[in-house]
Amino acid sequence: MKKLKRSARLVEMTQFLLARPHQLIPLTTFAQRYGAAKSSISEDLAIIKEVFEDEGTGELQTLAGAAGGVKYIPKMGREQALHFIEQLCEKLAEPNRILPGGYLYMSDLLGLPGLMNEAGKLFATAFAGRDIDCVMTVETKGIPLAYATGAELNLPVVLVRRDHQVTEGSAVSINYVSGSHKSLHTMSLSRRALKEKSKVLIVDDFMKAGGTIQGMVDLLAEFNAVVAGVGVLVESGEVETEQRLLRDYVSLATLRAVDAKGKEISVEPGNYFSRK
Repeated sequence: MKKLKRSARLVEMTQFLLARPHQLIPLTTFAQRYGAAKSSISEDLAIIKEVFEDEGTGELQTLAGAAGGVKYIPKMGREQALHFIEQLCEKLAEPNRILPGGYLYMSDLLGLPGLMNEAGKLFATAFAGRDIDCVMTVETKGIPLAYATGAELNLPVVLVRRDHQVTEGSAVSINYVSGSHKSLHTMSLSRRALKEKSKVLIVDDFMKAGGTIQGMVDLLAEFNAVVAGVGVLVESGEVETEQRLLRDYVSLATLRAVDAKGKEISVEPGNYFSRK
């Protein structure tokens, strides 16, 4: 039990809540932790709730009754989201990202914890109202984004392999066709990694025509699982609508064009706001 001044208690409670998103915390937990009356804890939570909402940090949901408590739901306000996405577009448009063949270098951005955490919070905001059991991605570049999203939603991450690993036991493997190159690939998922009839949020770092994500959708069907949503950091805007294998998804940025000769990259916000 900690005996703290109210100002210190408010700071400590805030940190406690931020570290436990989507977890129901009984008021007795705080009362016992700080040696304070539930009425005082309720007043503290009201202050924290107001600050969270004013600053666009998220929401505090209160559930009444014996089994009730308080739950922190991470959410990003519109202004903060727009600022982040504009910054993301600026970083993606840096000319030195152009690789031979017109490809875009993104690995450095995917390795920035702060950036991935913010992107994860955006996806947590976009899919906050959905019933989700886990977050799924395919190795390897989508892993940081998947874990950031999973952390914000307090959900486990399921990793789809390009090749079956003997250390994962029996697995389900399928062949899928790349939407952009029409080439045949294989992906695999351990039978122990996903429960049947799970509701799954798929996230990935980049989507061109959507072949890889469609492959994950087909793989989920083998587990009788349901796709609860799809989120991509960057989508290609060079693919015609009729060529895209996926229709229902949320993207943060759209790569419109890469001019390797002129050293120019055109990037604009994705469909995140248009889907609100």
